[in-house]
Amino acid sequence: MLGLMQDWPLLIHKVIDHAGRYHAGRKVISRSVEGPIVETTYADIRTNALRVAKRLTKDGVKLGDRIGTVAWNTWRHLEAWYGITGIGAVYHTLNPRLFPEQIAWIANHAGDRMIMTDLTFVPLLEKLQEHLPLVEKFIVLTDAEHMPQTTLRNAVAYESWISEVDADFTWAAFDENTAAGMCYTSGTTGNPKGVVYSHRSNVLHSMCVNNADMFGLASRDVMMPVVPMFHANGWSLAFTAPMSGTTMVMPGPKMDGASIYELLDTYKVSHSAAVPTVWLMLLQQLEANDQKLPHLKKVVIGGSACPRAVTEKFRDVYDVEVLHAWGMTEMSPLGTVCSLKPEYQGLTGDAWLDVKETTGHPPFGVEMKIVDDSGKELARDGHVFGRLVVRGPAVAREYYRGEGGTILDENGFFDTGDVSTIDPYGYMRIVDRSKDVIKSGGEWISSIDIENIAVGHPDVAEAAVIGIVHPKWDERPLLVIVPKAGRSPTRDSLLAYMEGKIAKWWLPDDVVLVDEIPHTATGKIQKTTLRDRFKDYRLPTA
Repeated sequence: MLGLMQDWPLLIHKVIDHAGRYHAGRKVISRSVEGPIVETTYADIRTNALRVAKRLTKDGVKLGDRIGTVAWNTWRHLEAWYGITGIGAVYHTLNPRLFPEQIAWIANHAGDRMIMTDLTFVPLLEKLQEHLPLVEKFIVLTDAEHMPQTTLRNAVAYESWISEVDADFTWAAFDENTAAGMCYTSGTTGNPKGVVYSHRSNVLHSMCVNNADMFGLASRDVMMPVVPMFHANGWSLAFTAPMSGTTMVMPGPKMDGASIYELLDTYKVSHSAAVPTVWLMLLQQLEANDQKLPHLKKVVIGGSACPRAVTEKFRDVYDVEVLHAWGMTEMSPLGTVCSLKPEYQGLTGDAWLDVKETTGHPPFGVEMKIVDDSGKELARDGHVFGRLVVRGPAVAREYYRGEGGTILDENGFFDTGDVSTIDPYGYMRIVDRSKDVIKSGGEWISSIDIENIAVGHPDVAEAAVIGIVHPKWDERPLLVIVPKAGRSPTRDSLLAYMEGKIAKWWLPDDVVLVDEIPHTATGKIQKTTLRDRFKDYRLPTA
């Protein structure tokens, strides 16, 4: 016997239809690439998305065609996503922070027919276009007044391009499992691999992660997604916020502390989301200028581990709740959020921080467990380390074009590459990436735990820990520090600060001060580069 409910496919254009009809006047506020702040509404976003869809159709774009975007978080980028998906084409975000050769390789591998780009990236694409033979047209996300002289192939100003059609268009009809978006992994080993999201997976993922224990957005909230739309599906916020009718503040190209603070304060932002480096930068801005955050309620911090000191400072100084989150491009991307269940609601002091330092628990729609090297499930006791594996309706089952071969085990679980613990209440803590964990004397040391403690030192701006070869212990930790401006922390002061906060045998064998720690294009610490730089380093204990 089957149910007698309507067949209502989960298609992305239904999200913007809902926002445009039932939250029509809710604002989308953007810092434009041209400079001025631009205010529009969900009704306007929907209207222009329909025009994008109609214009793409007029240009011969068909179901399944890939449209690349190299753009900041603005209203135009949002319109483009909905317009592209509204005809069954596929938005493909290209990360401009990658090496140019990687950008070209990814665009060609995906088979992008067109590329939509902000003014910022026109010079980059002009140099690359000879390596992009499949791209038929470049659409510059600006108006005729600001359209530059460019050698880009068949280049056109976005506003002029969509002005040639009206919004009298009916969204295309297709299966909810149709591809909607593509995002490539950062490619730490081999070439980047394409993750292909479906309409169904994007809609389900956004619904799952917006319950009260996760992002929990409402129509009364103001969300500023600082995380770029070209990072891991934009953390789903391009769908989650409109789905809830939440006001959006889009930061555009200016990501410095002063510019972020200006938007937070001026538009009374209640929720925001970004990687830790952004929040470290903002906190330094606030401290240096004695500024407050009277409107901000919650910040979602993901992409890499959130230092304990950041969580503590946001709470104690600014009365802002940190939601430590974890996910992957392959997971659409959200896997866990650290909100407090009743079992932990009454915690205070260090016990509270111990829980908030975890990456939290999964929403409905994400199954996870930890296993040993043979695939046997390990205890959920909060202590045993194991390989973290996941499955769910918004988790990749394979990479585009079958790259990487079979990526699921016999039970349909995807190996995340993280080494983790899970406690009895489902709180997951990343111990390390499997390739970054330090193996000392047959035991594991978490580089992440050491980094989080080191960043709490008042003289430290950023910290990274890598394993260095040791003749007795196989590997021992080396702490690499970027000091705060004008500060000169010593090895002894740093080690003394960490004593008692971690096991004595976890303490780094040495400390090195550097001007800068390398990062990947997605803002994560590039430990492969650090390991290469210090491959011949000799520890004093060796």
